[in-house]
Amino acid sequence: MLPRSPAALHRPTASNPDKTTPRALTPMAFVRAIVWAYERRGMAPSNALSVAQIPPQLLHRPEARITAAQLERLSDHAMRELDDEALGWFSRRLPWGSYGMLARASISAPTLGVALKRWCRHHGLLTDDIGLQLQVADGLASVIVTEARDLGPVREFCLVSVLRNLHGLGSWLIDSRIPLLAAQFPFPTPAHADVYPVLFPAAAPARFDAGQTLLRFDARYLDLPLRRDEQALNQMLKHALPLMVQSYRRDRLLMERARQLLLTQPQQTHNAERLAALLHISARTLYRHLHEQGVTLQHLKDSVRRERACELLLRTHKPIKQVAEAAGFQNEKSFIRAFRLWTGLTPAAYRRQHTGHAIAGAKNTPTHLRQ
Repeated sequence: MLPRSPAALHRPTASNPDKTTPRALTPMAFVRAIVWAYERRGMAPSNALSVAQIPPQLLHRPEARITAAQLERLSDHAMRELDDEALGWFSRRLPWGSYGMLARASISAPTLGVALKRWCRHHGLLTDDIGLQLQVADGLASVIVTEARDLGPVREFCLVSVLRNLHGLGSWLIDSRIPLLAAQFPFPTPAHADVYPVLFPAAAPARFDAGQTLLRFDARYLDLPLRRDEQALNQMLKHALPLMVQSYRRDRLLMERARQLLLTQPQQTHNAERLAALLHISARTLYRHLHEQGVTLQHLKDSVRRERACELLLRTHKPIKQVAEAAGFQNEKSFIRAFRLWTGLTPAAYRRQHTGHAIAGAKNTPTHLRQ
């Protein structure tokens, strides 16, 4: 069994930003979708609502909200009582343990990419009402959901839950936050659209009335190795909530993504706030991640600047002033001072000392460095 609530909605406390307290943000539309599953089977949802401490009268109040913990208790009870982990989404039930079986088929994968491909392929063995596909193009990975039939009144709950489960599973498998670049859905903007930035925190707001359902993220995460084993999986399947509720603080690719931005956008990454904004995190989070990896932002910036400056000096004929600007320095004087600290030489002396190497390697210089 895998986590079932699409609404892991918590917020930091003022006294300790790392601790969370539950907020009643989960829309009543998700509760009504579970109640509809009961009605479809000719069963009463009263026991499940009671377990979750949800007064039945709230069902008729569209503006009402419940906590993530309440929805977890409701869905857990409903899955067991209905013996359907899909909660009525599909034309046939998915008996208890179905998603756990998919997780076991993925846990032995060498990388996240292989694991997600297995998940998508094997999901089609459980139901053909929807299809899952992982596509990679131009450095971006997209998980796409296609609908083979009308999902009816549970369409939103189904699509949101399927993507939340897959995103949560991926993060759990590599023990890392996977920042989303985009999330889009084919249905109209729901009345509770304000909850989507919490469900799918992405670089851009969730799109509705889109041509297809998908999540998009940096494809480099697909190459990360899995950090979970069979024992961890067994434990997770007993206690499914952490996969959906846990906020993954660690981002195993953040250092690489930061280096890439410093290298490709030097003029837009002069300070922590601007770099953090491009990474779609706070400056505080950026500092924390770097500290956990034993690196300071200044050290990272110096490393990237030095790498780019040396490359430009050896592989191009750019004037020193242009090299300084391309390496992210505000002026030539500060660049010369920093370069002397790095190498013991001025940029001009460094270039003269390596002129032969520069000529020999010029033919293989990347286009963006020769300009």
